[in-house]
Amino acid sequence: MKAQLASPSLLPDRLLPRSLVPGLALSGAVAAAALVLERLEIALVGKPWLEALVIAILLGAIIRTVRAPSRAFAPGIHCAAKTMLELAVAMMGATISFGAIAAAGLPLIASIVATVIGAIIASFLIGRMVGLPGKMALLVACGNAICGNSAIAAVAPVIDAKSDDVATSIAFTAVLGIVVVIALPFVAYALHLTPLAGGILAGLTVYAVPQVIAAAGPLGATAVQAGTLVKLVRVLMLGPLVTGLSLLRARHRASEQPTAAHHSILRLMPPFILAFLALAAVNSLGLLPRMVAAPAHVLSGLLTVLAMAGLGLGVDLRSVSAAGPRVVFVVTASLAILGAMALATLRMMGLA
Repeated sequence: MKAQLASPSLLPDRLLPRSLVPGLALSGAVAAAALVLERLEIALVGKPWLEALVIAILLGAIIRTVRAPSRAFAPGIHCAAKTMLELAVAMMGATISFGAIAAAGLPLIASIVATVIGAIIASFLIGRMVGLPGKMALLVACGNAICGNSAIAAVAPVIDAKSDDVATSIAFTAVLGIVVVIALPFVAYALHLTPLAGGILAGLTVYAVPQVIAAAGPLGATAVQAGTLVKLVRVLMLGPLVTGLSLLRARHRASEQPTAAHHSILRLMPPFILAFLALAAVNSLGLLPRMVAAPAHVLSGLLTVLAMAGLGLGVDLRSVSAAGPRVVFVVTASLAILGAMALATLRMMGLA
């Protein structure tokens, strides 16, 4: 089951809803188990070192490797991995507010944008140099530069990434992301950074907002506030990135099919990206009620876990292990580059 996320090859021409039930039920069971295990982590150690979506991929991949589900499960698994992921990405728009970008100030915004773009380009080139497939190299680059698992999950359907590539990218990025959370306070102390500088460093390098809080926490409240703000602006770059990749992908297809070249930009963009942008615009204008935005955020997270379960069920761990060493090298090198660029940003701002 190495079909691409956007490929309909696993689905019959006329698909009855009941044919989705076995695969969706299995994906749902894996997702539920992942959520329970995440709760157990929180109960035992106070925080989820492995998020539910990472656990869902690992559990699904273990099931797939030990005993591959029969063909009856394929349509539902494909639906979970593709359709549910696209719905999750669309609903992410409800969490985006473009006004937060303006509040950060132009110099800081410009520094964050330059750091993210530079990290994506450098990471992608390193990935290609060591022989990673183009799509996997792009997933790793976007994951490291923006927001880890969420960025990988959002970019995957846009570039038609393979299940194996998505699972491998998320798995290794998540593990090294934990290392960054643990190491960052020690790095900040070693470099004699102020709480403000340490917070900005955390916001520029750590993947998820909760992880930023965990990394900046030992540096004080100022570090947490600065890190959260920087991280928020960094996450907001996911929208322009996904939109840009979607347009590039569509234009590439249009160039291969000249008859489609006259389509407008809106016709070239996938519906779930249009939905993402529409929700983000409505939320930014303050027109999205809190009673809608909050449930949309929760539902987006749950659908992402379900999608990751579906992805995992399409991945054989033996194929992932073959790409492992190269991915680890690229993720590590990418994090080093991101850290160096972040420190350069702090020096330009006179904070280091």
